[in-house]
Amino acid sequence: MTAYDVNATISAVTERMRERSRAGRELYLERLADRASQGPKRSKLSCGNLAHGFAACGPADKADLKGDTVANLGIITAYNDMLSAHQPFETFPALIKQAARDAGGVAQVAGGVPAMCDGVTQGQAGMELSLFSRDVIALSTAVGLSHDMFDAAVYLGVCDKIVPGLLIAALTFGHLPAVFIPAGPMTSGLPNDEKAKTRQLYAEGKIGRDELLEAESASYHGPGTCTFYGTANSNQMLMEIMGLHIPGASFVNPNTPLRDALTREATRRAMAITALGNEFTPVGEMIDERSVVNGVIGLHATGGSTNHTIHLIAMAAAAGITLTWEDISDLSDAVPLLARVYPNGLADVNHFHAAGGLGFMIRELADHGLLHRDVRTVWGHGLDPYMIEPALGREDGTVERRPAPKKSGNEKVLAPVAKAFQPNGGLKMLTGNLGRGVIKISAVKPDRHVIEAPARVFHDQNDLQAAFKAGECDRDMVAVIRFQGPKANGMPELHKLTPCLGILQDRGHQVALVTDGRMSGASGKVPAAIHVTPEALDGGPIAKVRDGDMVRIDAINGTLEVLVDATEFESREPAKVDLTANTHGIGRELFETFRRVATRADQGASVFMPPPAPAGGAAPSSARPVSVPLADDAFR
Repeated sequence: MTAYDVNATISAVTERMRERSRAGRELYLERLADRASQGPKRSKLSCGNLAHGFAACGPADKADLKGDTVANLGIITAYNDMLSAHQPFETFPALIKQAARDAGGVAQVAGGVPAMCDGVTQGQAGMELSLFSRDVIALSTAVGLSHDMFDAAVYLGVCDKIVPGLLIAALTFGHLPAVFIPAGPMTSGLPNDEKAKTRQLYAEGKIGRDELLEAESASYHGPGTCTFYGTANSNQMLMEIMGLHIPGASFVNPNTPLRDALTREATRRAMAITALGNEFTPVGEMIDERSVVNGVIGLHATGGSTNHTIHLIAMAAAAGITLTWEDISDLSDAVPLLARVYPNGLADVNHFHAAGGLGFMIRELADHGLLHRDVRTVWGHGLDPYMIEPALGREDGTVERRPAPKKSGNEKVLAPVAKAFQPNGGLKMLTGNLGRGVIKISAVKPDRHVIEAPARVFHDQNDLQAAFKAGECDRDMVAVIRFQGPKANGMPELHKLTPCLGILQDRGHQVALVTDGRMSGASGKVPAAIHVTPEALDGGPIAKVRDGDMVRIDAINGTLEVLVDATEFESREPAKVDLTANTHGIGRELFETFRRVATRADQGASVFMPPPAPAGGAAPSSARPVSVPLADDAFR
């Protein structure tokens, strides 16, 4: 195998994606080329338009923007000072503006986008806005860039829905170069496994709220992303392995000289790859099928967030590329798990970075034919420049890059391919008479990869928690939480269920979760078949499950089934639920249109991609049925 040979499965998946996407991708690239040929329109704006565009600039920047020979960099920022991951961005615009001036250009804050934290809204009504905030972020970015004043853009975002939303918008404005600039993870606090134990003790009533809050505060204690390997840190991995970060940018802590040096360098690089220079790199051309496949491979190799089985589909679609769950699942079978970061292990993302981080992992994957090495990135051509670890130059304070270490600094955290933790990735697709879903198994013990137990059906996560506290769940059980899909209530994460389900599992019970909602980027030790589609509101099979039905989740063979006579199951009427309470409060009123038009989870749960018409041409129903009692309630 030569350095550029690629694993046969990876090649086959990439090629079928290319064929499947050909028409959409060609149309996308045609439109991109047409738009790129027009250039930024600031030199063509009326005097009044242009004067509005630089009215707040200083004299030097105004003078530069009056012509069309100086690059103008648009900054899209997700800054707010309530959320730890985004608070560091407060100082970035000034840093970027000065770096742009030093490079002979101008930078302006083109717009801000909202950034909400799933950690704050878990189990709360606000979580029902979370998934659709991704699409709001894309829309907000489009508004910021619509002034058409810019030669390139930099994107300041880190967490769960922010980066996917920013990338959807960046690819929509694919004629512009795009560099993503992260803020980095917070320093290590209370170990994540200790935090999880404390949560379980609280769920069992063995400690009080004061002790729980003290533990949570010791874990989430400062600026930066949470240190576990959830969606936020999966985002940063994706941006680097897909070539949208400059090399080594992902996991350097905020408020450090190296972090600032990386930000300045990212600015200079964004200026260098505009159409005014010799390295024009429009992001829509740069990101292709190989880049998307590399992102999926990185997700598997690190045991990354289940949320990206939705986000990656929506992000790829913005570039005219069709990615499917089958692609993701097939790639999982070809890619070994190389990282053990909580919840897949005891380490946090700082330990992963210290052990060799992405530089080591990218080189390991590429050297074994498990990545498309020969891709375009914001740094140039190929992934080899990303096989490094960053450091602060001693002489001038700039970024110094050293080759990634030959050996992992801790093989319990980051393993070479030869010593992979398991031969396949962490995400698997499930299919069966309950529909299609996704399961993350990288943190699930092998003896839990197949679960068969009676169903206990709930329509709200709070009902399950109440049943747990009442002692009604102390048995083998598959908790079926339905009417949690995109159309029903915005597809919230149900991570708040983790402690009680974990306790039941620790007591020796066969326990699993089946839901048409999401779980979390931090999906852990309890088997969870999530994103089940069709969702219950659309009459999916999950709406026909009754208490006491035997349900089997088989992550080995990739099946999700209710063990009920086929004729009897087919004859059942889907349950209906009154969802009126999900339509108002905490801004949910404003998202009714989003819920009505959202595509299925396996289509990206997006408001931008209309679902295909079903057989017969009838539009899918978005009616909100009223409730009827469930029959055969075997547990009550």
